[in-house]
Amino acid sequence: MIDREKAKQRSQLLKRLRTEHEATVARTQARLKEQNKIQREIKKATKGSPKTVPAIAEELGYATHDVLWHLSALRKYGEVYEDDMDGEYFTYSSAKESN
Repeated sequence: MIDREKAKQRSQLLKRLRTEHEATVARTQARLKEQNKIQREIKKATKGSPKTVPAIAEELGYATHDVLWHLSALRKYGEVYEDDMDGEYFTYSSAKESN
């Protein structure tokens, strides 16, 4: 009987927390969706030929610091890799052909 009561209390607590934090969850989901979109666009942009951060930023219309941030994450997880140098900048290529 005690287990049922605890389960009911836990269920009510979780329901209350979901209601209280509904806006935060929605904002987080929207931000994650936007980040995934940007990363897909970057992988697509680097698929055909290696490109520098400024070239990718210009092509996609994002700030260079945002592109660099996403490229760092993509590189960490093996989605893109640093290629050769183009002047002062590294070039980046998509690591997978199935983007």
